[in-house]
Amino acid sequence: MSRIDDLIREHCPGGVRFRPLGEVLRIKNGKDHKALADGEIPVYGSGGIMRYANTAAADGPSVLIPRKGSLGNVFYVDGPFWVVDTIFRTEIDTTLVEPKFVYHQLLTMRLGEMNQAGGVPSQTQSALNVLRIPVPPLEVQREIVKVLDTFTELEAELEAELEARRLQYAHYRDTLLTFPEDWSVRWIPMGELAAIVRGASPRPIQSFLTDADSGVPWIKIGDVPAADKFITKTAQYVTPEGAQKSRRVRPGDFVMSNSMSFGRPYILQIEGCIHDGWLSISDFAKSFVPDFLYHLLRSKTVQSEFAWRAGSGTVQNLNADIVKSVVVPVPPIAEQKRIVGILDRFEALTNSLTEGLPAELQARRQQYEHYRDKLLTFEEVVG
Repeated sequence: MSRIDDLIREHCPGGVRFRPLGEVLRIKNGKDHKALADGEIPVYGSGGIMRYANTAAADGPSVLIPRKGSLGNVFYVDGPFWVVDTIFRTEIDTTLVEPKFVYHQLLTMRLGEMNQAGGVPSQTQSALNVLRIPVPPLEVQREIVKVLDTFTELEAELEAELEARRLQYAHYRDTLLTFPEDWSVRWIPMGELAAIVRGASPRPIQSFLTDADSGVPWIKIGDVPAADKFITKTAQYVTPEGAQKSRRVRPGDFVMSNSMSFGRPYILQIEGCIHDGWLSISDFAKSFVPDFLYHLLRSKTVQSEFAWRAGSGTVQNLNADIVKSVVVPVPPIAEQKRIVGILDRFEALTNSLTEGLPAELQARRQQYEHYRDKLLTFEEVVG
């Protein structure tokens, strides 16, 4: 970092001038993408790339700032792109700022906390234009970008390797869970192997939420990160009266969402209640090792069967009867344990934050954030 310190002492010993964001770039609205044909140009929404089209709204470099939805997702693009109406694009004055410098700087400014609306998180051009950012000399900006890009490039390499590991895990999972006809494996409908029921919601739910010690954990889909296997805590609790109107679940039970991103299984490590957006699976101990059932439910074969039976409409729903009707393999317990031993190790290498690539990626992200916040903190010039 001594090179950056030397440049700051040389070019701005008295501090750095801060400017409103609107002085260094112009914010432009996105447009609808539905009429565009397919192609190779990325189409960005607030969550990232939505699809690829044959038409560009602009050519980079540009920084993309969400207008609605995931406000903290700032993107940098260096080539042709399209943006929809949930995200802004920017035209940057490169005589004042390096586009990558603006990108790194905005990531320090916690834009996700700048919600300008009460419902769906929303951002406005007027609020963004008055944000003040430091604008050190271009030589300083370029050196800072060079350092920070080293971290982000390593992070991108780790993400690519992690994605390859996840594909490898999925391949071995589906291979190990495909049983030849000559195996001593029974094929039985899920409804004959477990109790499968839908959750229930006391209404209006606001009347049953509580902070009291007697509250029962209220398990919502939003409480569970997509990569997790277990449900260990909840953000909200319901009263004992609300629990009586809901569906109580216990440690060791499975739950799956029945709409939207349906079919993803989770294992409970807490007792609680589930609303009608969940299905629960319990009483399967005579047929399945829990971890084997988890991998089985995530397999391509079972997930494809869920999707087919849920229908091909815009909104697909997975009800208890569908899950009960799906025929699944039931190998001997010893074979289940052998398969679990292999797949659990693969999953740890792709999902665990305490070992393997996920842990290394987490460490690199924290390292980047540390140096980013340190390098992009400047004393403001006086006068």
